[in-house]
Amino acid sequence: MIVSFRLNGQQTTFRFTHPVSLLNVLRNELAAPGAKSSCDQGECGSCSVMLDEELVCSCLVLASDVEGSEVTTVEGVSGPDGQLHPVQRAMHEAGAVQCGFCTPGIVVAAVELFDAEPSPSASRIREALAGNICRCTGYGAIVRSFERLAGREAP
Repeated sequence: MIVSFRLNGQQTTFRFTHPVSLLNVLRNELAAPGAKSSCDQGECGSCSVMLDEELVCSCLVLASDVEGSEVTTVEGVSGPDGQLHPVQRAMHEAGAVQCGFCTPGIVVAAVELFDAEPSPSASRIREALAGNICRCTGYGAIVRSFERLAGREAP
């Protein structure tokens, strides 16, 4: 089967012979390793990507289902000149990254949140990140970085 879709703004086509997840295609075929493989059950959020502007766990999406779609990974959220997205910059400035395994999924989830709601409340931030597990328990710094970005906490 041949599937074509846009990956981070670029037209992409790939061929496969057996059912495969979007996550495996991104990581193993298309050099987009930001989405992490962890639970393969849609429970941890480490593989989160945007599929047609909707946050999804790429481990649960069959590659065949992305025909004609737009997929945005963590690699695609920065500006065309490589400038960090405000979400990435906020996390960096707050030191809200520990091991980094959860970071790509959290960044994509937060980008979706801030695109829809530029100044979310603290509870809304927590709700938007509820599908992302941070093994280092760095939630405090992560949430505070987004509260600052939302203008809800002093820098």
